[in-house]
Amino acid sequence: MELLKTVVLGIVEGLTEWLPISSTGHMILVDEFIKLDVSKSFMDMFLVVIQLGAILAVVVLNFEKLNPFSSWKSSWEKRDTWQLWYKVILACVPAAVIGLLFNKFMEEHFMTAPVVAATLIFYGVMFLVVETYNKRRTPRVREIERLDYKTAFIIGLFQVLSLVPGTSRSGATILGGILFGTSRYVAAEFTFFLAIPVMFGASLLKMVKFGWHYTGSEILILVVGMATAFVVSILSIKFLLRYIKNNDFKAFGWYRIVLGIIVVLYLYFVGDPVQG
Repeated sequence: MELLKTVVLGIVEGLTEWLPISSTGHMILVDEFIKLDVSKSFMDMFLVVIQLGAILAVVVLNFEKLNPFSSWKSSWEKRDTWQLWYKVILACVPAAVIGLLFNKFMEEHFMTAPVVAATLIFYGVMFLVVETYNKRRTPRVREIERLDYKTAFIIGLFQVLSLVPGTSRSGATILGGILFGTSRYVAAEFTFFLAIPVMFGASLLKMVKFGWHYTGSEILILVVGMATAFVVSILSIKFLLRYIKNNDFKAFGWYRIVLGIIVVLYLYFVGDPVQG
């Protein structure tokens, strides 16, 4: 039964990590109904480390594109790959700095269902507004190789917004990319690459904080959760990249608004699942 619960959590992580609908918001709600029989400290760590499975999906799907040592690439292609990594690292700096400084404060004051409900609705509305505004514009960056350092850093600033639960890291950076001239495809693709150092760093910090002493069942839960998130992430990434070639993000905006309203109703009739 515990492994079945873990598979469900892995599916939710793999679906919601890459779609701009907030994985944290969904995990908070799912955890209210599907509770693993583990300690709170392990669960806090698990909900972050399970993201490594999702990250491995990005690496596998884009290994050649992200590999600057590939023997198949020309010298200028290798140079472009290094440039892409420099832009990713630059864009990660704002969230890394703010996250390290205020992570504890965020966990203590913002990890609540009311905050999740508010951010789900707010950024859902923002997707509708931005996409309506964006219809009158032509993207100036249609290929990720054309993404300049300034725009990459600005997208990184938007990533800081995702430190508030319910915002969605991919949602915040995609909105930032679209607002500052990238195509939907480039914004989504750069968002995927940004996640690699961010999630590896966050997972390492959580594992160090938890310690390196795991029971056999805890190791099994971690492995099953990450493996499930990996498989589902591959499917959801492929779906999103196909979807945005011919569609905008308004459907995700409406989904966020509806989910946010459901959370508000849940709070009214049941109470805050996080605060107990």
